Amino acid sequence: MQLHIVKIEGLSHRYGIEWAIRDINFAIDRLGIVGLLGSNGAGKSTTMNILCGVLNQTEGTVCIEGIDLRERPEEAKRLLGFLPQTPPLYLDCTVNEYLTYCAHLRLIAKANIPLALRRVQERCGIAHMRHRLIRNLSGGYRQRVGIAQAIIHKPKLVVLDEPTNGLDPVQIVGVRELIREIAEDHSVVLSTHILSEVEAICQRIVMIERGRVVFSDSIEAFNGYVQPFQILMQMMAPPPTEVLHLVPGVTAVNWDDAYTVRLDFSGSPDITQRLIERSVAEGWQLREIQIERISLESVFAHLSGQSTGVPRS
Repeated sequence: MQLHIVKIEGLSHRYGIEWAIRDINFAIDRLGIVGLLGSNGAGKSTTMNILCGVLNQTEGTVCIEGIDLRERPEEAKRLLGFLPQTPPLYLDCTVNEYLTYCAHLRLIAKANIPLALRRVQERCGIAHMRHRLIRNLSGGYRQRVGIAQAIIHKPKLVVLDEPTNGLDPVQIVGVRELIREIAEDHSVVLSTHILSEVEAICQRIVMIERGRVVFSDSIEAFNGYVQPFQILMQMMAPPPTEVLHLVPGVTAVNWDDAYTVRLDFSGSPDITQRLIERSVAEGWQLREIQIERISLESVFAHLSGQSTGVPRS
């Protein structure tokens, strides 16, 4: 049995003389959600289009379930479902008409189409909309119809390009929950430039920047870069700066105002407890203490090579 549903090796592509991606390597597990993350122009869309068989690569291989996508495209694409950033919907069709058409495109036997429609409509929460024209659906329901066409043939790999783009907060929550449910039975690749999207639903991240993979690991490993680096303290009777410098672990002291200080620190995470105990003992009249963390955006910039000021874990 194959350990991975997708394996990408040495993937490179150029437009004219410019390389869009160079030597991309990663694999995708059989279940769960992988976030394909990258800024605009990073090479993310090129990688995704090659993975979906829309574009032939200049170099390298993409195998789905051990099938080379370039050498045996029809076999490989049967295992693939794809939702582009703009869902490929026919607005003058009803949901039933459109999904029936999609089922025929996916070569589902005619006798099996009614069952396939019921199954996918129930899973995507659109069964009660089956007789509605797609043009009369909200953005959230249109996106659900788009996801339905991507999974109607029970593919082993589902690729979703910016699936929550343009949705309101309530619709985003609904679509994210649907993606989680789909990932229970399928491998899902979620292409996005939104860090919070990846953090919310992905188990693994592949980050592409300037045409190369700059990070490929679990979400836990990615979050390992988001380390606490400052403590904010507000005190009514603060001590002198030199007293704070003497607290073990404090590396820098910067005052926001006469009562608020930011402490850079390193070492033991129990420094907050030491500061609280010192405050009580010496009467600093502590009003607030909190740890501030590096933002995910800063981590992204660091891994992308856009910044050198973010410390590694």
